[in-house]
Amino acid sequence: MTGTAISSRDNPLFKRLKKLAESARARREAGMTLLDGEHLLAAYLDAGGQPHTLVRAASFDAGRFERFSGQCPHAKAIVLPDALFAALSPVASPTGMLAEAARLVPPAIGTTPLVIVLEDIQDPGNLGSMLRTGAAAGATLAVLSKGCHDPWSPKALRGGQGAQFVLPMAQAVDVQDWCAQFRGRSLALALTECRSLFTCDLTGPLAVIVGNEGAGLSDAVRAAANATVQIPMPGKVESLNASAALAIAVFEAVRQRLA
Repeated sequence: MTGTAISSRDNPLFKRLKKLAESARARREAGMTLLDGEHLLAAYLDAGGQPHTLVRAASFDAGRFERFSGQCPHAKAIVLPDALFAALSPVASPTGMLAEAARLVPPAIGTTPLVIVLEDIQDPGNLGSMLRTGAAAGATLAVLSKGCHDPWSPKALRGGQGAQFVLPMAQAVDVQDWCAQFRGRSLALALTECRSLFTCDLTGPLAVIVGNEGAGLSDAVRAAANATVQIPMPGKVESLNASAALAIAVFEAVRQRLA
């Protein structure tokens, strides 16, 4: 059997992992998080990270686990009964493998700024998806307001699929102040504007600002942006998902820059 077996909830290591799974404060103070599943661990390793602890459920394939542990020579390997592992997993159907890992700080990206600015995004899956979109579009920075969900929570990491390892992030930011000092064009996406996103020149330094899933952007942040624009929607729906709106905006910028 690969790894040290732990069978008690009172074990200090299990308690530490449980706190990381459940508490943003614990993750922030420790500078650590939990990576759920093989894909996230592989992405973390590709980004140059090395986990502190590898965890597998007793039913998880020991050979697959051993292949990962071979790439992590300094990580402590432990095995948990399936029920105990499920208590750590952020999903209803556990993947069978977790890693305790330090947060990575990606290097600054030295190209024309393309910044995603997120105000009060509270759903972890949505937040992770937005970060993934930004990373895929080659965004140079993600700016997260104080009201955003923790981007290093297990569910946000699962949604990001490794975006947090490669996309520089600024957290707990006052978006109004940030817009005031940004040396570029800041565009707020909103429903009630007449001007179309597709008429804008997005080739220069750009920040795309998206608001909360339900309430949208605050009046203060809309006022702080250089302009407020909408995505034309000829169909019979009221709005787009915030993550979809962001994707359209940043990939329109990509399209213009490639052209």
